[in-house]
Amino acid sequence: MDRDTIICRCEEITLGDILEAIDAGAVDLNEIKRFTRAGMGLCQGNTCSRMVRNILAREKGLKAGEIKPPSYRPPVRALPLGALIPENMSKIPGKE
Repeated sequence: MDRDTIICRCEEITLGDILEAIDAGAVDLNEIKRFTRAGMGLCQGNTCSRMVRNILAREKGLKAGEIKPPSYRPPVRALPLGALIPENMSKIPGKE
């Protein structure tokens, strides 16, 4: 595979970017995520995480199954502004 091959389409991360992260000391999928943002795009790693895992395993001389999965966090979603405003504004000192 060429170093310019896109691995993470959402964040436009290339194979070269992944390899540079590993060379810089990334030893697991969470660290590769932090170095490159691979897996942090719209698909949340559903498209690229398997490829990134295989690249990391190959570079570290491990089996893909030996690489622990990255941590997943629920996506952040917008709150309506009203959710942050107290129900009764008259109780706030200085607000009438």
